[in-house]
Amino acid sequence: MGFQWRPATPQDLDFARKLTCDNMLRYYIQHDLLWLDEAFDIAWAGRENRMIVRDDALLGFVSLSRDASALYIRELHIVEAFQGQGAGSWAIDQVFALACKERRQALRLTVFENNPAKNLYERKGLTVVGKDECFLKMQRDAGGVHR
Repeated sequence: MGFQWRPATPQDLDFARKLTCDNMLRYYIQHDLLWLDEAFDIAWAGRENRMIVRDDALLGFVSLSRDASALYIRELHIVEAFQGQGAGSWAIDQVFALACKERRQALRLTVFENNPAKNLYERKGLTVVGKDECFLKMQRDAGGVHR
């Protein structure tokens, strides 16, 4: 596989915004939600963002946040040409390992209920723990310190 991740730089913002819009706009339209570049940019600035690369190719990114008990995948996007090659699965493994290393209780994410990525998340051990409008809340326990 040979995937790696690196911290995002300010120069990665345009790539990440366009990739997210390309991958998610259909869901926004289906669920009558409004895509705003500015909202993405604000969220990006407040998160830990890591770019997923292989050799010199930029494959996608993962955007993370934390609270006292959990590590959250806020965004995980892979360029369409590289989907289905294991990069998303690899990224989830990396994030779960990070959650364990940081002694978080869980890895959590939210996904559109009709997004096929839900199947990947289930294969990686996340289960649906709640539903909110058009979203599923998913979680995988990490066995960290319980507070």
